[in-house]
Amino acid sequence: MQLISVNTARVGPLFVNLSGQAQSVMTGIRKQAVAGAVMVNRLGLAGDEQADLTVHGGLDKAVYAYAHEHYGFWMDACERVLKKRVPLLPGALGENLTTTGLLETDLWVGDRLQIGPVLLEVTEPRAPCYKFGARMGFAPAVKMMLQAGCSGVYLKVLQTGLIQAGQAIDLTAGPREVAIATINDQRLRGRQRDLFP
Repeated sequence: MQLISVNTARVGPLFVNLSGQAQSVMTGIRKQAVAGAVMVNRLGLAGDEQADLTVHGGLDKAVYAYAHEHYGFWMDACERVLKKRVPLLPGALGENLTTTGLLETDLWVGDRLQIGPVLLEVTEPRAPCYKFGARMGFAPAVKMMLQAGCSGVYLKVLQTGLIQAGQAIDLTAGPREVAIATINDQRLRGRQRDLFP
């Protein structure tokens, strides 16, 4: 398991289609890779911002991690829906940490991730909002994330410190009572029509 990119963004405007009208909303979803070491504090990464603290951020959602293994799925989805190949760089899904080897099907609430001196704890999967659809360029991306179960996970910071791309990630199992995949399944069950006939 490895950290392949550390990504941050300042809050800025994003145009979305709400009720048939284009509107500008503030968001920190446009993450970009940071070169060198980044400080991880209790409330997230230095230089990173969230626009809506009722949904993102805070102690239990201080850091968002996403598996690079899912990037092929999203490039294929963009090509299918937008009729063009869209290159997606680390951070494109709004994640702070782009990882390899940490899939939702292998993670449980309470699992701990050690990256250098930084200790993180898995708290819950992401529940994508309309801003994710706008960022990807097509609203059904929200339902696609839910249906595919490729949500990524939010992390609580237990021990602060510096991290940087290329570091190994060590996983220590928590109590293993609630699986991330189970939460994703519960969020999906009976609420979304099938996008993959």
